[in-house]
Amino acid sequence: MIFPLIKADFLKIRRKGMWLLSLIGPFGVVALQMVNYGVRKDYLFQQMDDRWLYYILNINSFTTLAIVLGIVILTSFIASIEDETNAWKQLVAMPVSKRAVYLSKFTVISCILFVSSILLFLFTLGYGMTLGLGEDIPYLRLLEYSFFPFFAALPVLGLQLWIAIISKNQAIPITLGVVGVILAYSAPGLPDWLIWTWPTLSNDWGHSYINVLLGIGFGFLLYVLGMTDFKRRDVK
Repeated sequence: MIFPLIKADFLKIRRKGMWLLSLIGPFGVVALQMVNYGVRKDYLFQQMDDRWLYYILNINSFTTLAIVLGIVILTSFIASIEDETNAWKQLVAMPVSKRAVYLSKFTVISCILFVSSILLFLFTLGYGMTLGLGEDIPYLRLLEYSFFPFFAALPVLGLQLWIAIISKNQAIPITLGVVGVILAYSAPGLPDWLIWTWPTLSNDWGHSYINVLLGIGFGFLLYVLGMTDFKRRDVK
């Protein structure tokens, strides 16, 4: 029964601009570097011998902000769609479980974010090839910094979706989201255990896959906690 729910949720967001957001996010991140390199390309080329890596790291410095902000907007949107039409009671009155309803929302947002990761990879590669960064293109590194932040941000998605769905007022999850964006912006000076810092892929061990494993593990935990709480509550 989960696939009809997912299909229905995709239909609900078709004209809500959420797919447009999946395009704007990665394009905006790369566009900032278009301006950056357009203004001081020679200076940036002198900062590191590995020009591709330095370019990718510059992209990643804004990816964290974009993905956290995107999660805040998407989770609030998908919850407000049901709030505006008072559709929660009708939805759970159907012969479907609350678990399936919650999983559908989580899956739809994850798909949108994954598409954004694909676009980020393509935009980053495309613009990088125009800069003359070198013929040896680090495809694995590009894949790492395009897709790993998505997996590392799953706990943020789990927390924001949980709060957005159970809140009667979307000001609460949005406020939490603003705090999260501030924490993501301040990530270099914050401890590694804060989930908002994980999409930076930076940690004391020097291995980005650790952030991915933590993201998947804690993301699943927060998903289960949110789904369990939603299941026990009366619908709005």
